[in-house]
Amino acid sequence: MTPINLLATYLFSLVLGPWSITFNEENAMLTLQNTEQNVTVEGTLTFQQGENQWKIVKPRDAVPQRLGITDNNNEIQGYISFQQNGSRLEMLVSHRTRQFYAGELKFDGNIKFRDVSFACKTQASTTERVLFLAAGQGDSLLNDTLFAPEEDLALQMESACLNLTSKEGGNYGFHMSGRIEETAEATFIFDLEKHYLQSRYIPYYSPINRKRAPKAPTGWMSWNLYFDKATAEDNLAEARIGKKYLQPFGMEFWHIESWQGNSDQLPVSNFYNLNLEVNEKQFPKGMKQLADDIRALGFRPGLWTAPFGTGNDAFYAEHKDWFLHDKDGNPMRTWNGKYTIDPSNDEVIDHLRKIHKIAAEEWGYEYFKIDGMSGANGGYCAHFFERPYVREAMKNPACPDPFERCVRAFREGIGEDRVFNACQGHFCGPEPKYADCGRIGADIVHPNQPVKWGNLQNQAGRTHNQIFAHNIVFYADPDTLLVSDALTLEEARLSTVVVSLPGQMMFAGDKLAELPMERMRLLQQALPPVADIHPVNLYPFFHLLPVWDLKVKRDWESYDVIALFNWADEETEIGFDFSEVGLDGQQDYVMYEFWTNQYVGKVNGGYSCKIPAHAVRLYAVHKAVNHPQFLSSDRHVTQGAVDVKAINWTEEGTLTGTVELVAGFPTTFRFTIPEGVEFQTATVNADGMSAKDVKVSTTLEANNRILAVKLECAEKKDVKLTVKFK
Repeated sequence: MTPINLLATYLFSLVLGPWSITFNEENAMLTLQNTEQNVTVEGTLTFQQGENQWKIVKPRDAVPQRLGITDNNNEIQGYISFQQNGSRLEMLVSHRTRQFYAGELKFDGNIKFRDVSFACKTQASTTERVLFLAAGQGDSLLNDTLFAPEEDLALQMESACLNLTSKEGGNYGFHMSGRIEETAEATFIFDLEKHYLQSRYIPYYSPINRKRAPKAPTGWMSWNLYFDKATAEDNLAEARIGKKYLQPFGMEFWHIESWQGNSDQLPVSNFYNLNLEVNEKQFPKGMKQLADDIRALGFRPGLWTAPFGTGNDAFYAEHKDWFLHDKDGNPMRTWNGKYTIDPSNDEVIDHLRKIHKIAAEEWGYEYFKIDGMSGANGGYCAHFFERPYVREAMKNPACPDPFERCVRAFREGIGEDRVFNACQGHFCGPEPKYADCGRIGADIVHPNQPVKWGNLQNQAGRTHNQIFAHNIVFYADPDTLLVSDALTLEEARLSTVVVSLPGQMMFAGDKLAELPMERMRLLQQALPPVADIHPVNLYPFFHLLPVWDLKVKRDWESYDVIALFNWADEETEIGFDFSEVGLDGQQDYVMYEFWTNQYVGKVNGGYSCKIPAHAVRLYAVHKAVNHPQFLSSDRHVTQGAVDVKAINWTEEGTLTGTVELVAGFPTTFRFTIPEGVEFQTATVNADGMSAKDVKVSTTLEANNRILAVKLECAEKKDVKLTVKFK
C-alpha cells in the first residue's frame, strides 16, 4: 500500500467547471466526475507504442491542465490536455514540438450512471441503413451514449473506437481508444447533457407514467373495417371472437368508434362530437351498457372522441359564443366539425373536461383515443389554432397555449387512472406531457376502401420518423395492424413486423370471423408488445431503412432479431455486414428465418439474400457455440423475448429451459444440433400438472441440424423443458 504522505506525489487533480479530474500516476487510474449530476467515469489510461507501453505522468512543468506521455527513457514526448466547455469535457492528445511518435491511447474502466438508463446512439450519419432497437440492455458496438429517460439526461462519448457494455445497477463498462499517428491525434470526448430530447425534439418532455400504462396498449377497433356503420352488436360479436383467439395472447382493450349522434354518415365534421348524444340506431342500449358488456367479456372498454368541434346545429345555436367565427361572422370549419371550438374560452375548457369525466366515471370507459390533435396538416387543431387569423378570432387572442389548454382538460376529465391516446399526437406538441400514447401514423385506410401497399409504406415511414420517442415519452400507435387478404401474405407479414418488432401499440381492425388462421396467427405473434423494447437511435429518420436490428438481452442470453425489408416493387437482394449492426465481424453466428422456417446455418461477417417485393425476412441471430443451443420460438416475432424465461446447458448433454405457454395454442421451440451430436429425448413438467397435461412432439429439420419441440397446454403455464442429447 502506498503511504498516504507519498500519495500526493502520484496524484494529478484538476477542476474544470462541473468536472473533477483526478489521475493517479502510480496505477494509471483516471477519474472523471461530474459533480453536478453525480456521474463518474473511472478507468486506466494507457499508451501503447508498438510492443512498448509508455507511461502517463503528472505534469513536469507549470502547465496544470495536461498530463505527459513518456517514452521508455522517461522523456515526455507528448501531452494529454483537458478542455471544458459547459458540460463538455475533451481529452486532446498532441505531440511535443518537432517530436513524432505513433501508438494507441486507451481508456478502459467503468461508468456509474443512473439505475434506470440504457446505452444508445445519438450521433446520426447520412449513410445509416439500420434502425436499432433494444429489449432490455441490448448492447451494440455502435452505441455512443448513455441515456436516463426519467431525467432526460444523456452522457455522450466520442472516440475513434468506443465500446459500452451494460452491467447491473446503472454501471457500464467502457473501452475508448484512438490511434496517434502523423496525421491523427486521439481525442476522447464526454458530454453530459441535461434535457437532451427536450432541447432537440420534445419541448413538453415527460416520461411515461408506467403505473397507469405499464406497457403499450393493445386491442381491437372498428373504424378500419366498419367505418361509420359499426353497431354495438357488431363490436360485441368481434369481441367474442377476440376473447377466444386474441385475449389469451394479451389483447387488453376493445375500442368503440363512431358512436356519437349523427355519426352513421361521414364526414366527421357532421358528427355531434360535443354533447355526448349517442347514435341510438346503432347503440340502442347506450354507451354505459356497452362498456359493461365489453368488460364482461374480459376486455377493458375504450372510446373515441373528436371534441374540437361539432356538426350539431342546435348545440351550436345554444352555445354560439363557444365557437370561432371569421370576420364576416361565419363559423370556422375544420375536420373536427362544422363549428370549431374557441379554446381560449374558459367555458369551453370546462365543458371538455366535463364530458370526458362523464364518459370515464359514469359510462366506465378506461381508454380514450382523442382525435384531432397535432396531426400532419391544418385540418387538425394544433395547426389550426396557430394560424394568425384564427388567433385573432379567439375570445382571448393573447391566450399563450390554446391547444395545450384542451389537451390538459382531456387528461383532467378522464382522470389519472385512464389511458389517453392522443390521435394524431406528436412529440413536438404538448401531448407527451398529458397523454400515454401518440397515434403517430395516418389512417391505415381511407374511408370505405381496403388497405393498400401505400398505406403500409406510410405506416412504416411514420414509425421510422417517431419511434425514437416510443416507450420514453409515449407509446407509439402506428394505427391498426391489418392482415386480411386485401394484402398479400408477404405484405401482411411486413406490417406485422413494422408494428410489433419495436414494441408499438397493436390494435387489430379486421373482421376476425373471416380471417384464416394463417392470418389470425400474425395478430397472435404480434401480442403482447414487449414492455422493455426501447429505441436505440435517439433521433428521427425521414426515409425507409432496409435493416432493423432488435438487440434482445435476457438473463439466459443476448441475441439479435434482424429484419431485412424490401420496400421495392420487385425482388431485391438485401443484406447487412455484422459490423454495421454492431456485431463482432470475427464471430460465428447461427441464423434462423421466422416466416419461412429456414435454418440459414453458421454465418460469419455478414449475410444477404433475395427478398420478394413488399416483403420482410426476420432472422434470429445467436452467437454460435459448440453445443446445442436455443435458436427460435414461433410464439412471437421477437423469437423468444416473450416466452422463454430460462435456458441452460450442462456438460452432461442436457439442455433445460423454462418457457411460457399460451392456453390452448401450441408453441414450437427450435434448437441447433451441432455435428457429432444426436437428439435423445424431450420432456416437460409444470407445477400442479402432470407430464401428460402438456402435449410434446418433436421433429428433426434441416437435415437433422435443427430440433423442433412443439408444446401445447390447456392452461397458461410456465413449464420446464428438458432436452437430452448424446
